Amino acid sequence: MKSRNGKPQKPSFTSPPQSPAIDTTQYIYYSRIMDISEATTAFAALSQPTRLDVFRLLIKAGKVGHLSGEMGQILGVKQNTMSTNLNILLRAKLIRNEREGRSVRYFADMEGIAALIDYLLRDCCGGASEQCHSIIEATCSLEQCDRSPTLGNQDIPPSTE
Repeated sequence: MKSRNGKPQKPSFTSPPQSPAIDTTQYIYYSRIMDISEATTAFAALSQPTRLDVFRLLIKAGKVGHLSGEMGQILGVKQNTMSTNLNILLRAKLIRNEREGRSVRYFADMEGIAALIDYLLRDCCGGASEQCHSIIEATCSLEQCDRSPTLGNQDIPPSTE
């Protein structure tokens, strides 16, 4: 673009308008919204008996988790088989791991599990989420969870029972 005097005109840039600060902590849960492909991967991972046993063992262990070797001993599974099954569950986002020196500790990925449950119940009861409260409550008692249960973009009201 040329100015009136024939010289090229420099484009003018303006800063985008500043928006008020947003507290993102209330939106973290929604960062893991699951689609049908991820849901079928999760169900495929859980459809094998050893992987389902590993998943349930990690759910039971909670924040303590388990080392791979511990799980192998508890479940009577060889190390190479355990490693393969753990990798499948990791890819399905149902478990997570943390390195501890030379060892790796595995945990149930509560965020991934919540995303799977949310996927299943997203349109529960035609959007009347209060009808689904007992399902959510049975899945995650408020005393044991780090967050209050939510379903899709709606908060689940406390039970009136």
